[in-house]
Amino acid sequence: MILANKTAIVTGSTSGIGLGIARALAAEGAHVMLNGFGEPTAIEQIRKEIAEMGPGKTAYHPADMSKPAEIADLVATTARTLGSVDVLVNNAGIQHVAAVEEFPVERWDAIIAINLSSSFHTIRAALPLMKKAGWGRIINIASTHGLVASAQKAAYVAAKHGVIGLTKTVALECADTGVTCNAICPGWVLTPLVQKQIEARAAAEKISVETARKALLGEKQPQLQFTTPEQLAALAVFLCTPAAVNMQGAQLVSDGGWTAQ
Repeated sequence: MILANKTAIVTGSTSGIGLGIARALAAEGAHVMLNGFGEPTAIEQIRKEIAEMGPGKTAYHPADMSKPAEIADLVATTARTLGSVDVLVNNAGIQHVAAVEEFPVERWDAIIAINLSSSFHTIRAALPLMKKAGWGRIINIASTHGLVASAQKAAYVAAKHGVIGLTKTVALECADTGVTCNAICPGWVLTPLVQKQIEARAAAEKISVETARKALLGEKQPQLQFTTPEQLAALAVFLCTPAAVNMQGAQLVSDGGWTAQ
């Protein structure tokens, strides 16, 4: 177990990609601090499930990732109750689709806060702990949209491009500290967030959900397959292994050929 006695924070880990990563890190022996939205009973069930996957402890913190003070408390509470902060996975994210001139200002602000600024705040709080320990792994879940753009996703694309830039800057600042900072860039992943987009498209175009799913993939990903949370979790685990010790500021792409075009 490569993460025995290490502690990981995974934001947005009560569903989707974050949940997959939390499970994989726990299976490698890590203590895991969960974070995300959901019903308390469902979250407790997730916590118990993950706690049974490895020898580490599993806890939950309800920080709203749009609020810097709550983010600071997430990091401080993790260090106090689980012993350290060794792995930080910035995964929390939201989405809204609209043309720029119709994009609600409050949705822009929320997306930038949760998809970009929260990563700055978590890194800012966790980095001193990692540097003091001489070891740390910061993994930012960016997106193919951190590398290329799509129409009607101005805030999401801007935020994810920002995450890539933040990743590179932190990587340079940490180059001689024992801390690495890298990004994972998925294409389409069938998370609840993407499922909502598929269903919205089906309703708008008056087509079946399955037809909308195929159309969504066909527009972008030549391989016509969704990346799975489990595949992305394996990449996150890899970034914590000795094999990845010299990776700094990298963007690991898993997008079915999207950005190869």
